[in-house]
Amino acid sequence: MVRTPRDPSVTDASSGAPSSDTGVRSLSAIVADVSGTVAVTPAKTDGHHVVELDVQGMTCASCAARIEKKLNKLTGVQASVNYATEKAHVVAPTDTGAAALIAAVEAAGYGASLPTPEAPPRDRAAELAQRLMVSATLAVPVIAMAMVPALQFSGWQWVSLVLATPVVGWAALPFHRSTLVNLRHGAFTMDTLITLGTSSAYLWSLFSLLFGHAGMIGMTHEWSLRLERDTELSSVYFEAAVGIITFILAGRWIEARSRQDASSALRALAEVAAKSVTIVRGGQETTIPIEKLGIGDEFVVRPGEKVATDGIIVEGTSAVDNSVITGESLPVEVTVGNNVVGASVNTTGRLVVRATAVGADTQLAQISRLVELAQTGKSTTQALADKVSGIFVPAVITLALITYVAWLLSGSGFSFAITAAVSVLIISCPCALGLATPTALLAGSLRGSQLGILIRGPEALEQAHRIDVIAMDKTGTITTGRMGIDQVLADENIDSDEVLTLAARLESGSEHPIARAIVEASTTQPQPVSNVEASTTQPQPVSNFENLPGKGVRATVDGHMAAVGNARLVAELGLGIPDTLADAARIAAEQGASVVHVVHDDRVIGLVTVSDTVETTAVEAVSRFHALGLRTVMVTGDNRAAAEHVASAVGIDEVRAEVLPGDKYDVVTTLQASGAHHVAMVGDGVNDAAALTQADLGIAVGSGTDAAIAASDLTLMRHDLMLVADAIQLSRRTLNTIRGNLFWAFAYNVATIPIAALGLLNPMFAGAAMAFSSVFVVTNSLRLRGWRPKR
Repeated sequence: MVRTPRDPSVTDASSGAPSSDTGVRSLSAIVADVSGTVAVTPAKTDGHHVVELDVQGMTCASCAARIEKKLNKLTGVQASVNYATEKAHVVAPTDTGAAALIAAVEAAGYGASLPTPEAPPRDRAAELAQRLMVSATLAVPVIAMAMVPALQFSGWQWVSLVLATPVVGWAALPFHRSTLVNLRHGAFTMDTLITLGTSSAYLWSLFSLLFGHAGMIGMTHEWSLRLERDTELSSVYFEAAVGIITFILAGRWIEARSRQDASSALRALAEVAAKSVTIVRGGQETTIPIEKLGIGDEFVVRPGEKVATDGIIVEGTSAVDNSVITGESLPVEVTVGNNVVGASVNTTGRLVVRATAVGADTQLAQISRLVELAQTGKSTTQALADKVSGIFVPAVITLALITYVAWLLSGSGFSFAITAAVSVLIISCPCALGLATPTALLAGSLRGSQLGILIRGPEALEQAHRIDVIAMDKTGTITTGRMGIDQVLADENIDSDEVLTLAARLESGSEHPIARAIVEASTTQPQPVSNVEASTTQPQPVSNFENLPGKGVRATVDGHMAAVGNARLVAELGLGIPDTLADAARIAAEQGASVVHVVHDDRVIGLVTVSDTVETTAVEAVSRFHALGLRTVMVTGDNRAAAEHVASAVGIDEVRAEVLPGDKYDVVTTLQASGAHHVAMVGDGVNDAAALTQADLGIAVGSGTDAAIAASDLTLMRHDLMLVADAIQLSRRTLNTIRGNLFWAFAYNVATIPIAALGLLNPMFAGAAMAFSSVFVVTNSLRLRGWRPKR
C-alpha cells in the first residue's frame, strides 16, 4: 500500500489539547499538513511543496492520463489529475514553480491555472446545453427522414447534408479540437474515436452524394438496426453522424450536470458562511463586509445570527448550533473562554467574540479544502481504469482498421467496410470506463462529509473496505475522557444522597476533574430528607477549609468536621473503614475507578467511586463492528483489570493492556503481521499518532489532538464511534458501486465491439449505446448521495 508521508509528531502550536470545551477542533494544522493553502504551500522540510491547479480542456479520462503523464515527466514531480473534478494535485520540488507546471500542462495541449476562489465556477453544463440544443434541433429531422421512407421527399438527402453540416462542424467542435491538439502530440483520446467515427460517416455520405447514386433526386433507402451492403454508393449516414454527436452531447451534458450536482454539497458548505459582521470598536457597533474582518477584531453575534468567523468568546453565554461542522443537531452550551466556529448559529444569548481566524484559515474553509483534496486524490482502482483508457484508444483504432480491411477483403464493398469500421470506433468509446471510479468516489466522499466523516483521500475508502481488525484506544475513544460517578455507597443508617451532598459541598470549590464530577452529579440528585427536616434555612457555608495535597480536603460543615479523600486521608485521621465499604473500594479500584471516602465527624459514612465514563454509543458501535465482520481490539495503558472491565462492558473481543505510549505502534504492527490482517486504528491522542500512521486505516475522533488528526485517514467530526461503523459501511457501498460501474463499462465494450465489427450494428445506435453507458455510470454513482447507514 502506498501511503502519504505524515509526521506523527505534529502538535498544536500552543498545546496538544483540544482547543475548546465544545469538542470542535481547529483543522488548520491538518489541512496545512495535507495540502497547504488554496494554491501553493510553503516549502516543506523535504524540499517539496504542493501545487493545486485547475485544468481546462479535458473531455475524457484519456485527457487526464495524458496530462498526468506529462507532469510526472518533470524531475521530482508527483501529479494526480482527476477528470471528474478537473483538478491536478501536484507535489513538486520547491524550485519547480507553478508556472513550470502550467507550462507542462499547456505543452500537452490543455489549459491550467491556479485556483481563484473568488471566480465563479465555469458552467460547463450551460456550454454543452447550447450545443446540445442546436444539435438536437437539426438532428431530429435528419434522423426522421432517414428512418421513415415516407418522409423522404425529392432532394431530402441534400437537405440532410445542409442540416448535418453545422452539427458535425460546430456542435462537435470541442471533440474535433481536442482530437487535433492531441494528435499534434502523438496522443489518442476518446475524442479521437468520436471525431474519426462522425467524420467518417459524414465524409463518406458526402462522397456518396457527389460521386455515387446517393445524390440522385428521388433516391430513397430503407433504414435498419444492422448494416446493409451497398455497392453503388446509394446510402448516406448523416443520421449516424448527427445522432452520435447529439447522443454524446446529451451524455456529456448530463455528466456535467451530475458532476455539478455532486459538488453542490461542497459549494453549499462554502456558501453558509456569514456575508457581513457587526464589529465593536470604541464601544460602537458597526456592520462591515466579512472580507474586512481581521484577526483580533471583536464582533457581536445576536440570537439567530451566524457566527461570522472562528473566534473565542469574550462576553456572554449562549447555546451554539455547530451542525454545519460536526453534524450534531443539538446546540452546545458555550460561555466566556470557549471557542466558536464560523458559520455556526447562535441560538439564545448575545455573544461578543474575538476573531482568531479569518478567510481561508477558518475551520469551514479548511474543511471544504480537505473534502476537495480528498476528491482530487486518485485511488488505485481509478489509476488502473485510467491506465486502461490510455491504451484502449490506440487498440480500438487498430481494431477498426482490421475490421475495415477484413470486410473489404471479404468482398462486402468499400461502403459496408467503412461503415462497419465507423461503428467499431463509436461503440468502443470508453467514456464510462473513465467515469466509473471518480464519480463514485466523489459522491462517496461528499456523502461522508455530510455525515460528519472527513475523508483524507479516496484511497482511504478502499482501505476501509479491506480492514478486518479494528483497534481502539480506550480513553477518549471508547470512553468519553470525562470523569463521571459510577456509584455512591453509604454505611448503615446513612442515605446515599446525604453522602453525595456532603461530598459535593466539600468539593464545590475545587477544579479537579473528580471534584467537578461529584458536584455535577449532586446537582441532579434530590436534596436529602434529613437535611430538609433539620432546618428550613439554607445550609451554612463551609468553613475552616483545608486542602490536603495528594489526600483530599477537610472542613467544617454545619458545625461538624467533614472530609473527603483517599484511603491515606482516612488513615491519617485514624479512622477505620467498614468492611462492606472496604470491599467495595477494593473492587472499584481494581476496575480502574477512583475511590473518594466521605467522612462525617469521626466516621466514614460512605464512598463515591468516580471513573472515565463509557461513551453512550460504544456498546452499539462495537455490536455493529461485529456485524460487519470485524474483530475488535482495545489498546490502552491502563492496568489489565480496569481495561478488562471496560472491554466486557462494551463487548470488545481482545484487550492489549498496560501498553506504553510508544508501544501502540508495535501493537498495530503485530496485529498486521498475525494472519496478514488489515488493521484500522481509532485514537485521539498524541501518543496515538504513530499507530494511526502505521495502521492500514487511521481514524481520529474530531475532539482529538492535531497530531492524531494529521496522522489519520478519516476524521470523525464528533465523538461518536457509530461514525466509524458508518464510514466502513459507506466505503463498502462505494467500492461496490465502483465495481458495478467498472463491470458495466467493461462488459459493455466486450459485448458490443464484436457486434459492431461483424457489421450487425448501425453507427447511430452505436452512438446511442455509448452515451447511455456513460449516463448509467454517473447516475449509478450519484445514488450514493442518498445513502443512509444501517443502524
